[in-house]
Amino acid sequence: QVQLVESGGGLVQAGGSLRLSCAVSGIIFRINGMGWYRQAPQKQRELVAVITSGGSTNYADSVKGRFTVSRDNAKNTVTLQMNSLKPEDTAVYYCNANGRRNYASANRDYWGQGTQVTVSS
Repeated sequence: QVQLVESGGGLVQAGGSLRLSCAVSGIIFRINGMGWYRQAPQKQRELVAVITSGGSTNYADSVKGRFTVSRDNAKNTVTLQMNSLKPEDTAVYYCNANGRRNYASANRDYWGQGTQVTVSS
């Protein structure tokens, strides 16, 4: 069974920093993209940042220049460094990995359980 385990959320003042980490455990044949999504109360889940296995990245416009996504392919981990945090960054952050469990299976999305990030003004 594939599991994504997140860590690093919490409460921080505006202008502060947090670092989120996510580790993929279980047997997985290949991981393609990895990244982070977030969902604020009464809002839809939105993309924050994603990174391909080759290291190409894509960010939401609202976090460009403040957040940095990185990954360790050998350890199947992805990290989100969040700087200059704003109250509007408050949300539950979800780790995502797209991949397949074995050669014959189809690619699918795997999700973490979510970690709360709260930015106070």
